[in-house]
Order: sequence, then structure tokens, then C-alpha cells
Amino acid sequence: MHPRPTVLFIADAVTLAHAARPCALARNLDRTRFSVVLACDQRYRKLLSGLDFPVIPLASIASERFLAAAASGRPLYDATTLRAYVRDDLDLLNSVHPNVVVGDHRLSLSVSARIARVPYLNIINAYWSPYAVGHALPVPDLPVSRWLGARLAEPLFGIAWPLASAWHCRPLNRVRAEHGLPSLGHDWFRAYTDADHTLYADASELVPTLDRPDNHTYLGPIQWSPDVALPQAWDSLPTDRPLIYATMGSSGDARLLQMVFDALADLPITLIVTTAGKALNFPPPGNACIIDYAPGHLLAERADLMICNGGSLSVYQSLIAGKPLIGIASHMDQHLSMVYVERAGVGRRLRSDALSVKALRQTVEQLLTDADLRRQATAMAKALARYQPATHLSEILAAFC
Repeated sequence: MHPRPTVLFIADAVTLAHAARPCALARNLDRTRFSVVLACDQRYRKLLSGLDFPVIPLASIASERFLAAAASGRPLYDATTLRAYVRDDLDLLNSVHPNVVVGDHRLSLSVSARIARVPYLNIINAYWSPYAVGHALPVPDLPVSRWLGARLAEPLFGIAWPLASAWHCRPLNRVRAEHGLPSLGHDWFRAYTDADHTLYADASELVPTLDRPDNHTYLGPIQWSPDVALPQAWDSLPTDRPLIYATMGSSGDARLLQMVFDALADLPITLIVTTAGKALNFPPPGNACIIDYAPGHLLAERADLMICNGGSLSVYQSLIAGKPLIGIASHMDQHLSMVYVERAGVGRRLRSDALSVKALRQTVEQLLTDADLRRQATAMAKALARYQPATHLSEILAAFC
């Protein structure tokens, strides 16, 4: 018998989503065909428990450092960090000897996988693709947007983007050059999606692309929820009024929940909130149930509306359940995600740097009564149901093993 080829999943766990997606794929990959190994920082280890395959510790920069870089518009990784990542990657690749490596936000694999001559598959969202239809360039929450407002800052951001894009590409291109690899150019969307095969963790119905090459493939939305119990109050939640599920995720600002509380405290709704383990320094309203972690897909199924930070993991949790959503976006990734949600008519994007209690309350009230939006969300859920990410990944891996 021939040994099963080994697939090494590498997660750069700067946010929970980047650890959750490769974990979910590894867990559901056809184990009769492939041997699976996951490398991930230990910060989310308790949420990635009960796995029946090896999990190897692999350091990632602190989430706070990553989010601070995103919030200020700086490159997400400097050259020094990427060099350290490349060294760690190579040690791992030389130890595991995988047939294929699948990375999620591990940009250093653009270097290390090529040095080790291991086929590299990159999990990325389609809105980062240079082939995305109607490519959006929304200004994230930066000092300039807070000073001038988004309406004035957006055209300035578009003008400055070519220089900013080149600046973001520079650390990766520098480390590639040090290892004799060619530059990826100055287009961040191309550098960010570099791989031997690029895997979109998206549905084409939400984020369409045009003229993409054969090595850019839609896997579909990758579902993940922590393996924890439902809250004790679950069975006693009121059923005679709307239920709103709110979460800012691991990369969201917990302080935004204060505005959510203020906006919804006196509405005839039930609010269930997950904090991702973040402490709240303010009291919740009487109509709210607060928990650290929960099986979010079950909360989304029961909810009438979801409020999140616009990250794709939460977005798809809502849409797979056929529920509209509000995304309070801050970072570029969240704004890009929510631009396509709005275009599809299944949710609304609010800016965290311009959020007001009044605007949030009005948006919630509108979405709870918008029948067209709810029909669109239901239709999107039917479209998403056809995707089987792990099955499709197995088919793609077969070409490399």
C-alpha cells in the first residue's frame, strides 16, 4: 500500500478566523486519502480541541500588534518578522516533509514553500483577488478618515493607494529577493494572493470574479464554530420578540458593544452577545444575554438579525443561516467584505469611525422590517448550500499529490 500524502495546514493565528478556517478544512478532509497536520499558534488551542490529527505549535505575532498595524495602515508584517517566519516555516517543512502546504494568512510561505519546493495553496478571500468584479477600494478607519470623514477621505485614499500598495508589498518582496525569488510587483492584491494555487474562502454569488486564471478556485465559505455548549439561558430566551445576535469577533473592538447596548437597550428585542473572551467594562442592558463563546451557527439560525464586525467568518455564519446582517467595519478586510454584502442586498455596512447610537438603532429597525432584504438573504443561503469546501479541496490536492 502506498502511504497517504501529507497535507500540512499552516495558520497564522493573528485572528481567530485565520486559525479556524484551516482547522475546519483539516478536520473535514477525506482522511482515507490524505494524512493531515496542522501548525498553529497556541493562543486558540482551547478552541481547537478534540482534533484527531497532530497540531504543532507555530508562533505568530501578537494579535494586538497585527491589529494595530491594520488600524494605522502600516504593512501587516515587516521584513524582520517575515524572515523569522521563513526560518520557522522551513524548520517545520523539513520536519513534516509534506506533499502540499496549505496556508491561511501565512505570507512567508510565498518564500519558504518555494525554497523547500513544496506546492503552496493559499486560503484567501475573493475580495482580495485582483480579479474581483467591480473591485472595491473603501477607505478603512484611518486617521485621515476620522479627520476628514469617509466621503472626503475615500478619493484621497484612492489616489494614495498605488504608493500605499507598493509600501505594503515592500517587506515581502525584500525577503523574496534575499532568497533569490523574483519580485511580486507593487500590487498588494496580487502579492496577497500569491500561491501555486489560490483558494477563495468565498462564494461566487457574493464575491464574483472575472477572467481569473485556472489556479484561482472558489472553495466556498468555510464554516467553523467553537465546540462549546449553548448558554444556560438558551431554552428560556423569549420567543415573542426578535432575537439579535451580536459579536465583534476576535478582531473587533469590544467598545463598540457599548454603542450596541445603548442603541438596543430599550427596544422590544432580545440581544445575545458573544465577547470572544474579552472583558466588558460596562454593564449590559436588561434585554441582553452575555457569553464568552458559543456555537455561533446555532445562534445565527435562531436570530432574526446579526450584528458583527464584517469579518467573513461571521458574515457567512449569518448568510448560511439565511439571515441579514449589519457589519460595523473597521479594518480594510472588514470593509471589503461588507461592500460585497451590501452589493448583494443582504446586509448593511456601518463605519466604526462614524458610528452613532442613533444610526445603529435606525439601521436595526429598518433591517428587522425589510422583507426584500430577508428574501435576498434566504436566496443567498440556498446558493451557499451547494458548496462543499473540504470535498473541493480534496479534488484540488489530488493534482499535487
